[in-house]
Amino acid sequence: MSSSASLTAANLPWIRNSHFDLGFIYGLLALAALTGSTVLYFPNLFWPILTLDLWFLGYHHVISTYTRICFDRKSFAENGRLIYGLLPAVAIGTMLVAWQFGVWVIVSTYFYWQWWHYTRQSWGISRAYRSKDRNQLYEDGWLDQAIFYALPVLGILDRSNQNPGTFITFDLWSVPVAGVIVQLAWFLTIPLLLAWLWRRWTAWRQGRLAIVHTLYMLSHFGIFALGYLVISDVTIGWLVINIWHNAQYILFVWMYNSRRFKDGIDPQARFLSYISQPGRLWLYLISCVAITGMVYIGIIGTMEWLFYAGLSATIIVYQIVNFHHYVVDSMIWKVRKPQFRETLGIN
Repeated sequence: MSSSASLTAANLPWIRNSHFDLGFIYGLLALAALTGSTVLYFPNLFWPILTLDLWFLGYHHVISTYTRICFDRKSFAENGRLIYGLLPAVAIGTMLVAWQFGVWVIVSTYFYWQWWHYTRQSWGISRAYRSKDRNQLYEDGWLDQAIFYALPVLGILDRSNQNPGTFITFDLWSVPVAGVIVQLAWFLTIPLLLAWLWRRWTAWRQGRLAIVHTLYMLSHFGIFALGYLVISDVTIGWLVINIWHNAQYILFVWMYNSRRFKDGIDPQARFLSYISQPGRLWLYLISCVAITGMVYIGIIGTMEWLFYAGLSATIIVYQIVNFHHYVVDSMIWKVRKPQFRETLGIN
């Protein structure tokens, strides 16, 4: 019997364990798909669901970033410049662009940047799963990256060609993409996915199939196909992939923190290490939601008190936080960093 087939669920190379990882890989995909189906059948539920997504996942997942960089002295000493240096720079830049060109520029920038951010997060997680099982048969080099990025790139090209005009009720500028470019992307994507399937079939035949990594890759293909190709409405498609991304980020950060503090309460990070202990995911989530409420209600209240701000100004503030979060994530979540690999127990 091949080594891949003889593995049981318990001893597969999960990042945490079978229960957590299967929920992380397919539970979140199912949640996003169910939400999208619900909104498609009951469009009047879009705004209530979006509100729940923002308050319990979206804002919460941004706060999760700060648990990584400033919830303890060591992390703040290493990353403080990302708060007191980078954040003001992002805020000033975003406000100047909005003031000079209009909110539509911020909305359009967000639309494309969030696509790249979601794709890169998924890439990083796929690298973590791959690094947990290095002895199996994988695609390498340009083929590896081409297979991974094929569907996301096809999706954003198709959306741009669609040119929806609006996104969450705001004006949206789309990069001009001709239909022939989308057709070419399809022509390249399908052979790449078939090559991936053939490669994984070959790996299974040789007893070298990376089972967990394969499961994750299937979920990656599924969510980008659903969010950008299957669902025609740009806003509902975004909502689906946004829910997946937010929930994925929250769980990954908690898992990282729980492994970081696996030896117990750290005197240098009492609060974060306490809520990150095994069995306290519920406490971690409640704590982040509470902090989220205080931060965002404070932002909204202050803006309305000082500027009588409307929806456009509120969007700008939210995007300042999002853009800062995107830049920070690109700097702190690197699989090649020794501390990151050590914490996750990957090669």
